[in-house]
Amino acid sequence: MTEVDLVTAADVQLMQGLAQRVTATRPELVNSDASFGELAWNWGRGHAEEGASWRRRLWFAGGELVAWGWARLPRRVRRRDGSVKEITEAYLAYQVHPDHAGLVDEVVDWYDRTAAGVERTVLPGAADEPALRRWAAHGYRTDPGALGDTGSWTQLTERDLLDVDRPVLPAGFRFRTADEVGPEAVVRAHRDAWVHSAYTAESYQGVRATAGYRGDLHVLVEAPDGTMASSTIMWLDEVNRTVEFEPVGTHPGYRRRGVATAMLLHGMHLARAAGATHATVACLGAPGHPMARGLYYGVGFRELSRDVPLIKSASAG
Repeated sequence: MTEVDLVTAADVQLMQGLAQRVTATRPELVNSDASFGELAWNWGRGHAEEGASWRRRLWFAGGELVAWGWARLPRRVRRRDGSVKEITEAYLAYQVHPDHAGLVDEVVDWYDRTAAGVERTVLPGAADEPALRRWAAHGYRTDPGALGDTGSWTQLTERDLLDVDRPVLPAGFRFRTADEVGPEAVVRAHRDAWVHSAYTAESYQGVRATAGYRGDLHVLVEAPDGTMASSTIMWLDEVNRTVEFEPVGTHPGYRRRGVATAMLLHGMHLARAAGATHATVACLGAPGHPMARGLYYGVGFRELSRDVPLIKSASAG
């Protein structure tokens, strides 16, 4: 059975279920943007603004989702300053259960038909060698720009939660939760950390409505003057007892002061109290982007997997 349509909230829950099943047996095969938390975050923050450009196809076996593709087609994105950015290429997020690896060819064929005539990108995992061979057979090649020293490839890092240091905040700072500070402060914290973000109250409302969001696991650090200096959302996968940090951001005026380190450690203690035994967080992996990786390595995370950016030109068919 297959379906073709726009991505819905119900689809995302099915995708999260597949992420949980793959995580349980082959966590290194969970693709970029296909993890339990990334799916919720990407859907919640973007569906109101960009959902009309999203296409999806689902593959089922025995009534259970075993593969999916989520294509993001060329579109216009309105920036925070009111200007409009033209996105001219297509991007595919996807996941195939390892027991149904033969479906990769169907995913590729569907993507090529759906995004025909434009440049296409995709981020399979480096550990999934059979899938990489199939993408290559369909004309996809590694993207030199994305793989360079300042490239955009990402890595997923992990650590267990058996022994977590106690967090230490600078004097006058305190930990808060989204439930405590409310939507306005949450949105401001995100926009302060990502100055070009168009994140809005509507975006946050979408995030709050996703499966897995918990306001008590959405942590912020409040500075003495009331500014939210840092923030993160933790997505708790109760099936696998793991928590995923996404996103993690700090106000430029409060960086290199230990607030993000303390927030991550505090978050891990909260996650452990909620039943998690394991944590993950993604970051840029290229040597030219050391800041986030250094932050996560400094609190005990280490690489689990990485993606391989692939590209196919618009003229390649």
